Amino acid sequence: MRRHVLILGGTGEARRLAGELAADPGLRVTSSLAGRVARPRLPAGEVRAGGFGGPEGLARWLREHRVDALIDATHPFAGTISRNAARAAAETHVPLLALRRPGWTAGPGDDWHPVASLEEAAALLPALGERVFLTTGRMGLAAFADLTGLWFLVRSVDAPEPPVPPRTEVLLARGPFTVEGETELLRRYGIDVLVTKDSGAAATAAKLTAARRAGLPVVVVRRPEVPAGVPAVADVAGAVAWLRGPTE
Repeated sequence: MRRHVLILGGTGEARRLAGELAADPGLRVTSSLAGRVARPRLPAGEVRAGGFGGPEGLARWLREHRVDALIDATHPFAGTISRNAARAAAETHVPLLALRRPGWTAGPGDDWHPVASLEEAAALLPALGERVFLTTGRMGLAAFADLTGLWFLVRSVDAPEPPVPPRTEVLLARGPFTVEGETELLRRYGIDVLVTKDSGAAATAAKLTAARRAGLPVVVVRRPEVPAGVPAVADVAGAVAWLRGPTE
């Protein structure tokens, strides 16, 4: 009987992992997508979309579909599903692994301002600039909605959810982005401060290089920790090794 692997995904790493595992005839691979992106890039293997209904719903799904291994390859800031996965895995005794790409690291010339939340980022902004390039995704913009004195360029894959800052221009785009393109964007819009989450994605890291070269401050929202007790790897190769190692 094939072993059933459930990948909680939507990230590039999740798609690459699904593609590699789906080529193994001894595995049945199901990828679960949150359904928050209108036209997601679908991975290989079986796909389901939408929430599970909390940790209890996920635990029920694991039992009903006889899942043998669970891999949390969600976005580094998808804290709720990661916590739900840890609780569901503990309840069902299904082995769980977190696949987390490494975060970004500040280098020489970077003017980074680490914060713990979007609310802290909003509180810091008035002291750093007036024209903000906001790249924290389409949700959570309510944290900036009261900053009436600032102008925002909001970039996301899909249109942002209200409320948003009153002086906002939306740019719909999906990476990867280039340093040249990001440099031109900063110049064209007169950006003087960048706000981003520490997603660690190479496809969106060019903005950091562009900001460094332009001498701009960058407000970086720190990512949440992986739930306690959950092993983690940094890449697809590590996830494949875990799956084909002690859990077999």
